[in-house]
Amino acid sequence: MNNLKYYNDSLAYDFERFMPRTNTAPAPKENIVAMPKNRTTARKRQRAATKALTSSAFAIMTTAFILAALCGNIALRLQINEVNTQINDMKASLNELDSERTSLEVEMQRRISYSNVEFEATQMGMQKLSKDQVVYIRVNDKNAAKTAEGKIISEE
Repeated sequence: MNNLKYYNDSLAYDFERFMPRTNTAPAPKENIVAMPKNRTTARKRQRAATKALTSSAFAIMTTAFILAALCGNIALRLQINEVNTQINDMKASLNELDSERTSLEVEMQRRISYSNVEFEATQMGMQKLSKDQVVYIRVNDKNAAKTAEGKIISEE
């Protein structure tokens, strides 16, 4: 062993170990592709891009769905309003016809009232029956009747 070296320099430390080294590593071959140092960072970037795309697509789809729902709601409300308008028109015409029927009934009752009929009858020369104008028919124990033509009608 060469201990003389230690006697001349220093006995405690080997300072050559602390000296900068020269790069003696072989050059990389050209046919080798250098992979990223950390594969997870590339995956994270890809996932982030996919997540951003997915969230924006979700936002667009949600907006489109809400817009379609609002348009459908407006269209249904328009149809409901049209049907309600038709119903109100029919109710108005029903009320009009009902009032016309009531007025016609009142007119009919006015025309056929007892006092009007009695008045028209006296105008035509008619009068109320007196007791001497009433003819009574007496029926025997037999259930038979004699008509004005002379026919006898019996129960048998």
